Amino acid sequence: MIRNYFKIALRNLVKNKIYTGINIFGLALGLATCLLIILYISDEYSVDKHHQFGNRIFRIATESSGEYWAGTAGPYAQGLKNDFPEVETAARILKFPGFEDMLLRTGENQSIKQFYEPNGYYADSTVFDIFSYDFKYGKPQNALNQPNTLVLSETLATKIFGNENPLGKTIKVGLFFGDFNYTVSGVFKNNHKSHIDAHFFLSMQNTDLGPWVDNQKNWSSNNIFHTYVKLHDGSDARKFESMLTEFLNRNGGADLKAMGVSKQLFIQPVPDIYLNSDMGGEISPTGSMTYLYIFGMIAALLLLIACINFMNLSTARSEKRAKEVGVRKAMGAFKISLIYQFLGESLAMSILALFLALLFIQFSVPLFNELTGKNLTVSGNLQFVGWIVGITLLTGLLSGIYPAFYLSSFRPVSVLKGKLVNNISASLLRKGLVVFQFTISIVLILGAIVIWQQLSFLQNQNLGFNKNQKLIIPLKTPQAQNNYAALKEEAEGNSGIVSASGGSAYPGLSSVEDLLFYPESKSVNEAVDIRFAAIENDYTKTLDLKMLTGRTFSKQFTADSNSIILNEAAVKELGFDAQNAIGKKIYYELQNVRRNMVVVGVVQNFNFESLHNEIKPYGFTTAIANKHQYFIANVRSENYGQLLSTLQESWKKLNPESPFTYSFLDQDFQKNYEKEQRTSHLVTYFTFIAVIIACLGLFGLAIFSAEQRTKEIGIRKVLGASVMSIIGLLSREFLVLILFAILIATPLAWYGMSRWLQDFAYKIKIEWWIFAVTGILTIVIALLTVGFQSIKAALMNPVKSLKSE
Repeated sequence: MIRNYFKIALRNLVKNKIYTGINIFGLALGLATCLLIILYISDEYSVDKHHQFGNRIFRIATESSGEYWAGTAGPYAQGLKNDFPEVETAARILKFPGFEDMLLRTGENQSIKQFYEPNGYYADSTVFDIFSYDFKYGKPQNALNQPNTLVLSETLATKIFGNENPLGKTIKVGLFFGDFNYTVSGVFKNNHKSHIDAHFFLSMQNTDLGPWVDNQKNWSSNNIFHTYVKLHDGSDARKFESMLTEFLNRNGGADLKAMGVSKQLFIQPVPDIYLNSDMGGEISPTGSMTYLYIFGMIAALLLLIACINFMNLSTARSEKRAKEVGVRKAMGAFKISLIYQFLGESLAMSILALFLALLFIQFSVPLFNELTGKNLTVSGNLQFVGWIVGITLLTGLLSGIYPAFYLSSFRPVSVLKGKLVNNISASLLRKGLVVFQFTISIVLILGAIVIWQQLSFLQNQNLGFNKNQKLIIPLKTPQAQNNYAALKEEAEGNSGIVSASGGSAYPGLSSVEDLLFYPESKSVNEAVDIRFAAIENDYTKTLDLKMLTGRTFSKQFTADSNSIILNEAAVKELGFDAQNAIGKKIYYELQNVRRNMVVVGVVQNFNFESLHNEIKPYGFTTAIANKHQYFIANVRSENYGQLLSTLQESWKKLNPESPFTYSFLDQDFQKNYEKEQRTSHLVTYFTFIAVIIACLGLFGLAIFSAEQRTKEIGIRKVLGASVMSIIGLLSREFLVLILFAILIATPLAWYGMSRWLQDFAYKIKIEWWIFAVTGILTIVIALLTVGFQSIKAALMNPVKSLKSE
C-alpha cells in the first residue's frame, strides 16, 4: 500500500511539473529563510547560558531619578560580601574610560610585535569563581591571584604567540600614562558567548590602575565598576534584592547625601543581561529580545506563506483529483487512508524542498553573516540538525493538513457526477489566504521603507556639529601624548589640514566623565549632572561647534584652567540663559571640597550621543580630565591616501614606539546605529523573500485560473472581446485581493513602526505617501506576476480552445 501511495505521489509530481516546481521552490525559500533565522536566534539566545552557576549569578545595577546605570562604585563588591551571608562570591569588572583599545607589546628590537587590542577588562581574582570559562592553559581558580597577571582568549593568544604555550610570558600593556609588564597566567577558549565580550582580562591588583582602584572608597562617585555576585545555593534572590537599598543607605548614605543624589539597587540575572538590558554604562553592546521576537515572527510567517502556496494550489486543483478520490472511495478506501496519502505527498514535497533549502543555506550563510555581523556555521551544530528535522516535518504537515482533509472529504457519488459541493468555500479560503500572504508582504515592505528612512534621517540630521571629514587619531601612549603639540604643528603645516585640536572625548564616543554642578544660589541637593570633556584650543573650531555667546578657550587667557563652556541644555538646567550665563560661577564637590568654575561660553546644543537619546547637559573644560587622548583634525583633501601617508610619516618620526591608527568621525558616530542597520538589512532581505514566495503562489493561481477559463476566453474572443478586456478580466480578481491586503496591512504597519520609532529621541514622521507608494508598488508587482499568464491566455487562438467542445 505504501509503495502504491509513493508511486501515485511521484506520478502526480512529475505530471504537474509547473505546480511541483512552484511548490518546491517556494517551500525551499521559506524553509531556508526560517532555518537561517533560527540559527541567528539560537546564537543570540546562547549568550551566557553556559555558566555552571547561571541561576545564582547576578549583576548589581542602579536606578537614580528614573535613569538606569549598569555600573556601581568601587566598594560595592566587598561590602556585599561582608554584609550578606547569602553572597558566596563577589567580583568587579572594570572597563576604564579611554581604555577602549589597549596597546599590547611583545618581543624586542626587530622582533617586536605591537598592536591595539579592544575588549580588555580589569577583573578581581574571584571573577572565574563566578563565570565559567574553559581554560586551554592555566587554572581559572588562581589565574588572576597575583598582581600584574593577565588571561588571554585563545584567539588573542594565537595572534601573539602562535601555537606555543604562552604561560609565564610577558606582555607589555601600554596606557596613556605608562607601560606596564603583565605575565600571562591563563588562556581561555572561545567556545562560549558572554555579554562580557572579553579578549583578555587584567588583574585588578596591579601597578597601573591598582593604586587608584584601592582608593575608591566613596559609595557615590566613579560608578564604572560592574559588580557581580554569586549567591549560595538555595538563597532567595528576590529577598536579597529587597535588602540592597537599605544596604546602600547604611554604608553609603553619607556619600550619597554629600553628592545630593539618591539611588536604588536591583539585580539582573546574568543569563538575561545580553537580551534584556539596555542601560547606560553597559559593559559591551547588547542584543534585543524584542528583535528576536520580531525575527521569530517573521520566520514563522515566511514559512506559513510558503505553506499557503501549497494549500492554495492543492485545493485549486481539487477537480483534477476529485475523480481519483471518488474512485478510491467507491473501491472501499477509508477517509483516513486518503488523509495519510495526501499528507505523505506533502511531506515528500517538504523533504524535496529541504534538499534545495540546504543548498540555499550553504550559499547564503556567508551573506547572512555579513548582514548580521556574526560567524554562524551549520556544520557540527547538532541542535540545528534537530531544528531542520522538526521544521521540515512541521512544514509538511502544515502545508498538507488542510488539502488532505479537504480532498478526502469528497463524496464519491457527487464527484463522479462532476459536482464539487465544497468548491465555493474552498475558493473563499484561497482568496483569504492570498490576502493574508500579501498583507504580510506589504507590512514587511512598509517596515523596510520606514527603517531605511529613519536610518537616512539619522545620517543626515543636523547634529549641531560637522561630522564629515574629521580625522581621529587616538593618543594611547605617553610618547604620543607628550608629542601632541609637535604632531599638531606638523599636521597644520599640511595643506589638507584645515585645523586640529585634542580632547578626552569626541561626539559619538561615550563619555562617563561627569560632575554635579550647582549655581551660587542653590545647594548640592539641587545640582545638575553635567557630563564633560577636557579639550584643547581650537576644539570647537575643528568640529564646527557653534558658539552662541562668550568665547572658546584660547592661549590668550591663562586662567582657562578654571573655565568651562556649557551647552544650552546645561545652561537651562542651571537656571540661566545663554546671555546671562557668561561670567557666572558654578560649584561642584570633589573629595569633600567645594570648588568652582566660571562659565566663559555657551555652545549650541549638539548630539554628543546617538539620536536614540535627547541632548543632555554637557560641558567643556581644559582641566579635570586628560585632554590629549585624541587628536582631531578637520581635513580637506582630494588625495586622502597621500594625506594619511604624510601623517603616518610624521607619526613614525615623532612616536616610533607607538603604532599609527586612525578613524573618521562620521564612521565612528555611525557605529551607534549598527543594531538598526543590521535590522534594516535583515528586514529588506526577508521582505524580498516574502514577496517572491507570495508572487510564486499568485503566479500558480493565475496559471490555474487561465486553464480553468480557457474555453470561456475562446468564446469571448469569438464574440469580439479585445485582448485588453480579457487581460483585465483575468487580472481583476487578483487586484481586488491585493487592495484588500493593502487596506489591512496599512494600519498594522503604521502601528508596528510607530512603536519601533519610540526608541529614538529624534525620529521621522510616517507620511501618507509611504503607504501610497507601497500600495502602488505591490499592485505593480502583482500585475507583473499575473500579467504574463493573462497576456498568454488572451493571445491564445480561440479555435484551439474550442476545438475540444
